Order: sequence, then structure tokens, then C-alpha cells
Amino acid sequence: MFQLIFSFWRPIVEILVIWAMVYSIIRFFQGTRAMQVLLGLLILVILFLVAKFFELNSIIWVMSKLFAVGVVAFLIIFQPEMRRALARIGTTMSGAFLQKNGLMEEILRAVDYMSRQRIGALIAIEREVGLKNYIESGMMIDAKVSAELLWSIFDPHTPTHDGGVIVVGDRIASCGSLFPLTQTLELPSSMGTRHRAAIGLTEENDAVCIVVSEETGNISVAVSGNLTRALDAENLKRILEGLFYPAENKNFLKEFIEKNRKIFRFQRQEPL
Repeated sequence: MFQLIFSFWRPIVEILVIWAMVYSIIRFFQGTRAMQVLLGLLILVILFLVAKFFELNSIIWVMSKLFAVGVVAFLIIFQPEMRRALARIGTTMSGAFLQKNGLMEEILRAVDYMSRQRIGALIAIEREVGLKNYIESGMMIDAKVSAELLWSIFDPHTPTHDGGVIVVGDRIASCGSLFPLTQTLELPSSMGTRHRAAIGLTEENDAVCIVVSEETGNISVAVSGNLTRALDAENLKRILEGLFYPAENKNFLKEFIEKNRKIFRFQRQEPL
């Protein structure tokens, strides 16, 4: 009896696992250039199956050779996405750096001031995945986080206002750092370089990026490749608390991500 039940459940479990894997891959690549490559591979697989069905041996031989070379091509084409996926799998949410007294308040005070003064800013906060490569691309300063220092760094009359600031622990590790721009196709053409850089960085690791628009003063936050715009200081505080104090905000992170996806895809294409 047990063997009979097991023989029914095993294929069901296998189908569910495979379905979940395929669904996760599609969701992960959705809106990126890699999605177009996946669709092309799917078409080739369908053509191969059709050729097998009608016993078109020449086509089968050619496509078999293409698939043999395609393994190496797959690793090359999907290298950034695979690195990003493996990095996410190996990390967990952590709020250690914001547990230090006053650090969140300093960041919020700086962002609120720059928003009111329409000073453009890009601040990346490191979590579990290290940002050493991006730190080295900028000017390493190793200074304690303070609102006044952030104002000075992003002052448009200073040479450090371009690029991003990286916060590690309770220290500003660097300024003027260069972040990778996102390649997603869903963004409006009005979206500026700072916002694209924030999305691009958070697509590759678990950092949190805060952006202040130089044109409108709008505050945005990027997490896991998703961008939430038109925030005020209070909303930004709630988001940061939900991300870095998960024990105190158990359901907030899930609700934030779901809401964030909708905003990211369907918001009005207003100037940044």
C-alpha cells in the first residue's frame, strides 16, 4: 500500500519542483535581456522536437551540434544573472548596521535635507554581500556616518557629488563610486542615471540604495532590482525599519516587495 501511494506521489512532487524552478527562472529573468535569450532557446528546443518527430536527420544533426556549443555560450551569456542568483541564494537579510544608535536618523536627516534642497544623491547601504569592488571604484574615505558629511559630499559644487556613497557598518566607506546601470527594458525613458545605477546595483546584490532626484527632489529606494519612487522621509523610515528590523516588522518586508513590484511596473512616467 505504501509503495502504491509513493509511486503516485513521487511524480507529482517532481512535477511541482520542476514547475517551481521554471517559474522562478522566468520571474528572475523577466524584463532583462536574458529573457529574450531564453525565448530564443525555447524556440530552438521546439524546432528540435519537431525535427525529431518528423525524423529530419539533417536538422537534428545541426541542432545537436549547436546545443553542444550552447552549453558554453549559456554560461557566458548568463554569467551576470547566475552570479546575482547565487549571491542571493547564499545570503540572508541582516539589519546589524542599522542597530547602531542614531545611524538611521543621520541618513534620514541627510536625505530629507537634500530632498528639500533638490540635491541629487545616491547612497548604497551594504548588507550581507560585500561591495568591495564598488568601494574601490571610488574615493575611499572611511568616515563615520553623519548628515553633515553626506550633505558636503553631495553638494553640487564639490568634486565628490557625482557617483555614489557606500555605507558599511557605521562608516562611509567611499564616495564617487561607480555602480552598474540596469539593463531592464521596463524603465521609462525619463529615468535618470542615478536611478538606473541604484536598480543595477541592487540587481546584483542585497544592498539597499537610496536616491534623491536632483530635478524634483523625489526620494526613491531600490531593493532587489525594484524601485519605489516619490517617497517622503517618513515612508523611507518605515521601509528601512521593515528591511533592517525584520523581527519587529514580520510582515512588512513581504508586503513592501509586493507593493514595490506594482509601483515599479505601473507607476506614471513622471520626471525624476
